[in-house]
Amino acid sequence: MKARVLREFERMQAVNRQIRDLEKERVRRIRTEDKDPGILKMRKLMGLGGIGVNSSWLYVREVFGWRKIKNRRQMGSIVGLTPTPYSSGESSREQGISRAGNRRMRSMSIEIAWLWLRYQPGSELSLWYQRRFGHGSKRQRRIGITALARKLLVALWKYVERDEVPKGAVLKDWRENIHYTLSLTETEST
Repeated sequence: MKARVLREFERMQAVNRQIRDLEKERVRRIRTEDKDPGILKMRKLMGLGGIGVNSSWLYVREVFGWRKIKNRRQMGSIVGLTPTPYSSGESSREQGISRAGNRRMRSMSIEIAWLWLRYQPGSELSLWYQRRFGHGSKRQRRIGITALARKLLVALWKYVERDEVPKGAVLKDWRENIHYTLSLTETEST
């Protein structure tokens, strides 16, 4: 049993080393590559408070980097954050979001929406959420954060593609995220 636990521990250490190496390579690429349009989009996203290396990488690699998105409805559909109405005869009601899109992007979008509220409290999107859902029940706030995630995703798409900064958003230097990420990977390796 002891030998089995030691083998599993060694395997886990090898995987952790590989993850750290991949993270360092990713940070190196973001820091040094100037011709890759995807990297430039990542830097742009990392210049917004609340969006870090992982989320910008996922957003650009999964959606913003290679898809030609035509409108906000298509953007929400790709991630699975569009409403699904039900209408039959006289009854008409909302069934929630479709969940038909990219699962990783949907969960990252909701996580980023919570971070947006924390790091961009003065933005128009954060103020909209606070007015509409801030004083509601836990369930209402969860519904609201999904709506905010969709609105934020559309706003980020407009920012990346058209240089429309989300209203009230605070911009910062993207290198701050790189330094923070490097300091985390260095402390984990010791």
